[in-house]
Amino acid sequence: RLETCALLWLCGFSCCSGAVGETKNVVQKDAEFDVTYNDTVTSENQTIYAFNHTVSRNKTEGVRVSVDVLSQGFESPILFVIRQKQAVLSFQVPLILRGLYQRKYPYKHVGRTLCQPPTRAASESQYFFVDVSTLSNQGTNYQLRVSRVESFTLQTDTKFSFTASPSQPQYFKYVFPDGIDTVIVKVNSEMNFPCSVMSIQDIQCPVYDLDNNVAFIGMYQTMTKKGAITVQRKDFPSNSFYVVIVVKTEDEACGGPLRFYPLRPDELIDAGNRSKVLDVMVSPAINSDIYVIGMLFCLGIFLSFYLLTLLVACLENKRVSKKREVFQIPADMSPAETGKIPASPYEYGSFADNGSTLSSEAVTDSATSTDNNYGYMDRSLDSVGRSRQESLSSVEEDDYDTLDDINSDKNIVRTKKFLCVSDLARKDKRILKWSNSSQMSHFSRNIATIAVFYALPVVQLVITYQTVVNVTGNQDICYYNFLCAHPLGALSAFNNILSNLGYVMLGLLFLLIVLKRDIVHNRALVRNNLNALECGIPKHFGLFYAMGTALMMEGLLSACYHVCPNYTNFQFDTSFMYMIAGLCMLKLYQKRHPDINASAYTAYACLAVVIFFSVLGVVFGKGNTVFWIVFSVIHILATLLLSTQLYYMGRWRLDSGILRRMVYVIYTDCIRQCSGPMYIDRMVLIVMGNIVNWCLAAYGLIERPNDFASYLLAIAICNLLLYFAFYIIMKLRSGERIQCLALVCILFTAVVWGFALYFFFQGLSTWQKTPAESREHNRDCILLSFFDDHDIWHFLSSIAMFGSFLVLLTMDDDLDTVQRDKIYVF
Repeated sequence: RLETCALLWLCGFSCCSGAVGETKNVVQKDAEFDVTYNDTVTSENQTIYAFNHTVSRNKTEGVRVSVDVLSQGFESPILFVIRQKQAVLSFQVPLILRGLYQRKYPYKHVGRTLCQPPTRAASESQYFFVDVSTLSNQGTNYQLRVSRVESFTLQTDTKFSFTASPSQPQYFKYVFPDGIDTVIVKVNSEMNFPCSVMSIQDIQCPVYDLDNNVAFIGMYQTMTKKGAITVQRKDFPSNSFYVVIVVKTEDEACGGPLRFYPLRPDELIDAGNRSKVLDVMVSPAINSDIYVIGMLFCLGIFLSFYLLTLLVACLENKRVSKKREVFQIPADMSPAETGKIPASPYEYGSFADNGSTLSSEAVTDSATSTDNNYGYMDRSLDSVGRSRQESLSSVEEDDYDTLDDINSDKNIVRTKKFLCVSDLARKDKRILKWSNSSQMSHFSRNIATIAVFYALPVVQLVITYQTVVNVTGNQDICYYNFLCAHPLGALSAFNNILSNLGYVMLGLLFLLIVLKRDIVHNRALVRNNLNALECGIPKHFGLFYAMGTALMMEGLLSACYHVCPNYTNFQFDTSFMYMIAGLCMLKLYQKRHPDINASAYTAYACLAVVIFFSVLGVVFGKGNTVFWIVFSVIHILATLLLSTQLYYMGRWRLDSGILRRMVYVIYTDCIRQCSGPMYIDRMVLIVMGNIVNWCLAAYGLIERPNDFASYLLAIAICNLLLYFAFYIIMKLRSGERIQCLALVCILFTAVVWGFALYFFFQGLSTWQKTPAESREHNRDCILLSFFDDHDIWHFLSSIAMFGSFLVLLTMDDDLDTVQRDKIYVF
């Protein structure tokens, strides 16, 4: 009696009323398995059921206790205390489980599985006792049944189905077979709700199998239809573990509806039928050989681009050497030194206004080559000298004493109907050489500084995230594709990190290609090569260096994001995507507007504003109408200001009076005189750009997408594609052509982007939903049993970005022998 009273007192019941003169009748019964006992219990009697259980070291059998209370009231619950070797389990019936905001749900039917303490003997007979007591003066009827659990031990690659509910959790044992060190535990259900929890726990007593304690130990995750956890043998010294399935009392954790509030704090809410049918299967994970194959495959793909680049470079050098031998031109002699210039002129397309014929300024008579070969016509050195003087700016910056004079000259130059690149590249070659070096310094060194200060806190944060996941076991913190998440060391999804290697390797390769071109160009400048000095698009490599660095940083930060992907660190994955899109647009603009391109400080300041809005959107954008109104207004105003700046070629001041001047121009040019725009091509681009951006702003204001970072990235990409299409169209209209290498890069990049976007939109996980809902999109690996769809997106997108950079680098190679006063600005 003292032992029983002590146990009951530990469970919160004071039954030792003998101290005040009351006596309790204690009855002990020898009970059997699979027999239903119908009894009544009152405060004056206590029943103890004694069960004899044989435990074998080589065989594990589960024991399950099922209890039903037949009375209707909830005032006086019955306490069940199960005493077994090395463990005590107690629960009351009706079982009161608490949900969100401490709402109470009673359950009259309770089923619990007893933990199995280990035994050293080959076979051991163990007793366990079920004590039944209550404080109710009235008799309470109950049913008790103890049975053995069939298939308590899970078999590898064997599916087992069962039913669980909040008051009837289930758990099963799995023992690692020889030769298998890692397994994936998969739990599936045809039912979305009720929400449930899947837990992996070590073999110990007690087993935490209720909604209010399942998160105490081990690894756990919420689930609706799918759940998967990768388990490694090294984490379980006993070479075995429990798979625990608990159905939650409420569905809010899985994205379900929020239940009503109780009218009174102590009100009990009917939970209804929350039974759920599930099945569990344990499958072996990949072995170390697959890890090695996956890493070699990843390295092999991107090293092949290094070999291909080397091969193309060798073929190009061989082709140039053959042409030099044919025309007998020394390798270090420029066209100016030979007294010859390219032969056939470009015939530029129509730039006429309102369908009129070409103006005299639109017709060129430059002697250039259409395929960058060495076909030449004889010209005297005097003719070359005159041509060189004509191609150079008629007025040098050094000839001016004040800043106002040079600004006035630029204003005069830009009033011409059709500008050429020479009009917007008016710096002396000495200034141009210094400017090129300065741009490389500003853009590349600044982005390197930004990368260091941005990446270090990111790395520290994701390490903390991964540590929290490993220590707490909470699998809901990170949004992995759990069906294809291969751990390595402390990393939970090594494959998602490895697949970002392409960004780093291809970014480095692009930097090497740019460096090679930079060296060749500088050598030509040292030789005073006429083509390098006066022909082609001015060579500024600073933005190219910045683009390559940004691509490498995108790989690093994407890898950091995939250490623990969730909504709070998604900006790590997108920040340098904004930079890449912005730098590409700047490079396109710089090609034809070298003197008026934005400085590195202005460009990075604008990108910092974009990232700032990205952070605000993630924090405040979800369902916040005020934020979306403010952002849409800023988006439209920024589009209008940029349109004005582009249309007037940088000669429109951005100050407090800009809106007044815009209204005045619209009134005088469009309303009062009804005159058409002076620059039709630019106007078409600006109108289309405004339409696209206003549509995007309207979509954001109406739909208010949860993924604000992706929405902002879509805006940047749409504007980049629009400007790139405009550039290509205008290039072809101007009589220019795209060389074979650039055309191959364009077609190849377009195809790769198409496949990449297909895999991107597969959506294996999404942090816009709850972790349980995100797992519904999880799918198995599709490549080498190691990489999933998102990994393939990483492969293809890195290749596509590299190809896009090559397009920007090579698309104007056909102009390398065309004088700049014959290259049109658009």
